[in-house]
Amino acid sequence: MDIPQDPRWLRLTGRVLGPAIIVSSLVMAFYVTHLLYHRPRTDDAVVRANLVGIAPHVSGPITELNVADNQEVQEGDLLFVIDPRPFEVDLERAQANLLLTQSEVQATSNAVASAGVNVGQLEVEDAFEAGHVKRLASLVDGKFVTEDEFQAAQVKASATHAALAQARQEFARQENLLGQYGDLNAHLKAAEAAVDAAKLNLDYCRVRAPFRGRVTNLNISKGEYAQAGRQVFALVDTRAWYVIANFQETYLEYIKTGMAADVFLLSYPGHRFHGTVEGIGWAVLSPDEQTVGVLPNVTPTLNWVRLAQRIPVRIRLEAPDARQPYRMGMTAVVTLRGGTESASASELKSTP
Repeated sequence: MDIPQDPRWLRLTGRVLGPAIIVSSLVMAFYVTHLLYHRPRTDDAVVRANLVGIAPHVSGPITELNVADNQEVQEGDLLFVIDPRPFEVDLERAQANLLLTQSEVQATSNAVASAGVNVGQLEVEDAFEAGHVKRLASLVDGKFVTEDEFQAAQVKASATHAALAQARQEFARQENLLGQYGDLNAHLKAAEAAVDAAKLNLDYCRVRAPFRGRVTNLNISKGEYAQAGRQVFALVDTRAWYVIANFQETYLEYIKTGMAADVFLLSYPGHRFHGTVEGIGWAVLSPDEQTVGVLPNVTPTLNWVRLAQRIPVRIRLEAPDARQPYRMGMTAVVTLRGGTESASASELKSTP
């Protein structure tokens, strides 16, 4: 039985197709490798915004709560009010103390002026008595005045000099009580500062939004006691949105600040968002290293395969669309397009 021979065209096709498959595979591998490194892509990315904790500067019960969870607020909107009555009392007390201080300073100023006048008079008397003693001293030898008269003049001059010294001490004491340093009075400045501090604390009772944003994590109600410095809720800064995309460190050589990016969000399939690379992270926490004293304690490892560390890359997003708003924590897929674009490009409309 004869075995049929393959037609010539089949043999030729096999000889051409084999090398073609090999060459096309090499070309495709080169193209994919080139694409991965010159247009890096990652699905390890999330949408982020700046989150600011809202905490009062003063403590007290909340008497007004003007926001609800997830509510949008504008810059300057009143968020909540802390009971202002104790701080109103503090302000009245500080203002009354300022009035008393002003009266005391005025009285002390009068006393200083009086002590200064007294010092001036005694200085004149002291100079006169000292000169009188000198004149009598020249007359004693000629017996024009008695020794008793000369001694009486000396005693009076000594008494006047002592009174002058005492008057000068009183003048210095009154000046110290006045607390005057140049054009400023320390007592008045302290009382005025107390009034300013009381006014500031009273203003702090009304907590306002520092910027336009969204209220989040609001778990309180009217009547809650707010502690100074302790966060009551958080405010999401909706003026600027960005994506934190974690790229393998092997791609960092090809990622540059200003590079354009395509961002896809799982929440809005099929819609492409645009962004610009703002910066590349400089530090990440390594689970293998712990700092002990001044030297790092590196845990020994026998792994044959070392996984590439992922480094966060910050990508500024374009202005959000009201129909497709951004939300913190959304999962994103990021592809860098290569080249650079200015952060002020028209497609990146910064929010006011």
